[in-house]
Amino acid sequence: MTDWITTPVDARIVRGALELERTPHGVLPHRLPARARKQCPDESLALAEAKPSGVRLVFRTRATVVELDVLPTKTVYKGAPAQDGVYDLLVDGRLAGQTSATGGNVVTVDMVTQAAVTTPGPVGTARFAGMPGGVKDVEIWLPHGEITELVALRTDAPVEAVPDGGRRVWLHHGSSISHGSAAANPTAIWPAVAAARGGVELVNLGFGGNALLDPFTARAMRDTPADLISVKIGINLVNTDLMRLRAFAPAVHGFLDTIRDGHPTTPLLVVSPVLCPVQEDTPGPLAPDFDGPRLRFRATGDPSDPSRLTLTVIRDQLSRITAQRAAEDPNLHYLDGLSLYGEKDFAELPLPDGLHPDSAGHRRIGENFAELAFGDGGPFAS
Repeated sequence: MTDWITTPVDARIVRGALELERTPHGVLPHRLPARARKQCPDESLALAEAKPSGVRLVFRTRATVVELDVLPTKTVYKGAPAQDGVYDLLVDGRLAGQTSATGGNVVTVDMVTQAAVTTPGPVGTARFAGMPGGVKDVEIWLPHGEITELVALRTDAPVEAVPDGGRRVWLHHGSSISHGSAAANPTAIWPAVAAARGGVELVNLGFGGNALLDPFTARAMRDTPADLISVKIGINLVNTDLMRLRAFAPAVHGFLDTIRDGHPTTPLLVVSPVLCPVQEDTPGPLAPDFDGPRLRFRATGDPSDPSRLTLTVIRDQLSRITAQRAAEDPNLHYLDGLSLYGEKDFAELPLPDGLHPDSAGHRRIGENFAELAFGDGGPFAS
């Protein structure tokens, strides 16, 4: 019989979250603070920011068995199969195991109407056994697409927080691709791939469908300690058809101004959209297309309207805006998203749903970002 030791789940061992909310079950990691969440009642943002992309438990222990009780909230799209989220176990920085937790709540979303229905469920357990003996640093990366309330952490040996190793903190904001959509597991999302290669601590504010230049997101970034910052702008503005060309440049300037209020000299990288053929020259809104064996997306806007945003227009605008600002801000940089995933990458690793890369595509984007941003001569080079 195992002599379990229960360790409180708190900010000492949770990384990648901006806030931990106390719940009747335990703690719920948030990637936006409460003040920001109150300013936007949109349910899609609430779901996105509470999905713990990049959030992980980090601790030092001699334990060979770890159990994490959780209350998942799984999002299921009407007409698509349900999938359990994956928990990744890293031991001394290397992937050492994967598991899932059964039970939990289920939110069923109608992609056409955006209506959501929640069915409650029980607490489950993510269990890892057979870890090597001896002192080691353990990371448990939470499912990037599954809201996860952390109920209890049990181990067969004491747990302590890992001291700050002096690694730089990279704060990133982006859309569903940055969030990790269609990646198989949480350390396979491209920001995690890039962070591992760059040797940095990731704080991932990639919000599926919600990289919309929201002022509250800029303020959250302004107030979050960081050594490196990147913002990937564009795709959600096109596929939601939220904004016209007249509003885009002032909104970008305002977003960057707010970040600079808290990080006046921090290296700041503006990243334009990766290739997405369906939206390159056709405005949104985007609509789901169920005509076929798998869900795909199509753009429905009028490409003849010069006021509408497309990915081509956004890349041109971001390049111009960044060059204009960099004349007075030498720590501001621009990265063309096509250098992360372009025509050649699409030919080799097509987007399965026409919008999101799979795990191989995420790996390609992360490796390219690491080389261009963290490599020699890059804006994030050490």
